[in-house]
Amino acid sequence: MGQLSSRRSGKEPSCELNFCSKTYNMDAQVGESSACATALLCGVKANYETVGLDSSARFENCYSSFDARVPSLINWAQEQGKSTGLVTTTRVTHATPAALYAHAASRYWEDDGKVPPAARTSCKDIARQLLEDEPGRNINVVLGGGRRHFVPKVIQDPEEPDKEGRRLDGRNLIEEWSRNHRLRNAAAKYVANKEQFENVDPRKVNHLLGLFSYSHMDFDVDRNTNGSGDPSLAEMTIKALRVLTKNPEGYFLFVEGGRIDHAHHYNNAYRALDETLALEEAVRAVMKEVDLSETLLVVTADHSHVLTLGGLATHRGNPIFGSDSKVSDLDGQPYTTLLYSNGPGYTQPRNILREAGKDSIQTAGVPRAWATHGGEDVPVFAIGPLANVLFSGSVDQSYIPHAISYASCLGHHASRCSRDSISSNDTMSAPISCPSAEPNSAAISSDVMNDQARNPPTKSGASLEPAGFHSLTSVLLPLILAIPPCLLEGTS
Repeated sequence: MGQLSSRRSGKEPSCELNFCSKTYNMDAQVGESSACATALLCGVKANYETVGLDSSARFENCYSSFDARVPSLINWAQEQGKSTGLVTTTRVTHATPAALYAHAASRYWEDDGKVPPAARTSCKDIARQLLEDEPGRNINVVLGGGRRHFVPKVIQDPEEPDKEGRRLDGRNLIEEWSRNHRLRNAAAKYVANKEQFENVDPRKVNHLLGLFSYSHMDFDVDRNTNGSGDPSLAEMTIKALRVLTKNPEGYFLFVEGGRIDHAHHYNNAYRALDETLALEEAVRAVMKEVDLSETLLVVTADHSHVLTLGGLATHRGNPIFGSDSKVSDLDGQPYTTLLYSNGPGYTQPRNILREAGKDSIQTAGVPRAWATHGGEDVPVFAIGPLANVLFSGSVDQSYIPHAISYASCLGHHASRCSRDSISSNDTMSAPISCPSAEPNSAAISSDVMNDQARNPPTKSGASLEPAGFHSLTSVLLPLILAIPPCLLEGTS
């Protein structure tokens, strides 16, 4: 994380970086969350503020979405019989997680009240798509915030009784989810706080829905850790893993530390970095929980932010949350070591940061009520099978899910790990075909063409034959995923 206090010198290694992704949108120089998530999770560059659609769709145009829908990694995983899950600290219907299961001409259509009246009969809101349509209704674990989009206006929120639901159709989607699973005799559980969450035995539950807050979950530094509060990101991640890993075919799990973004928008570096540490805790927990010889773990971001680390002859060890040790040579006033290019931290005259705490706002160069995203490439870190082969260089963000699907034999690459035909007299394990360790980003670059995600799977042959059939899991963070095809010999 770098130097959060004077106890560190700034010399400590921060990362090993050999892979970056380009986060622009089809119609925007600087990427926006839902379009970036569509590239990251569906393998298709998209237009600003659309979700789960290719670039033929137009923002807020319901009818343009009908022929523009694209599948995601979660579709591909479910097609191979894998369990699936999503974990986020934002609303589960928010821009980034929505790209896993929804197709909407506006990321803001989280409930029917946000969908234009003329479009409501033709285009479902995102909450309904999560619980009614494929692949959303088949997701085994959904954990995050956003109760308001699942209940009608007449229902008071149990945690914040002064607030009520936002649905206009009168439907309680949470009750419908529970009833539908009871009718199917499915082992399902809905939870709304940490105590209920901790009482869930992952060995006895195959479907888990947790909505822990009215809107987004609290920042970790503000989180109520009592039974009536919320679980941490790491706790949600491990619970989800333990539900999903029961499936011998493997699983796909997506995890988002989504409130990092919100704190940056506020120019609140303390909470942004604290949320990043909460994500790091989740990553460490995953690495202890899974077998990395069979798990592809990918850590990345959907886009950047306009945060910088500034200073002139600043002493080593100077706490980064405070002011620079030098003052400006123009106005003689101090400025924060961490700076934002734009946002609410701009004031005239400049505010003097006297105490660095969780509510501190860093200095910004241009006044804005809400800081923008950054347009630079973002790092991608990967460990596991084929990680060092597929994840190197600089590529479009839409390449990432195709690389994951190649390593995990999903989507277009499902046939790479298909079992050979077994005769009726053969009771031994069938050999399987696995991807060669040779391909790299150039070898599968054709998969990232804008419309490629809608093409049928290729029938290309395989090259390696391992000793036995194993489950390969893939994990993506701030987005985490998990999957299985085959354990490759000689790969790591």
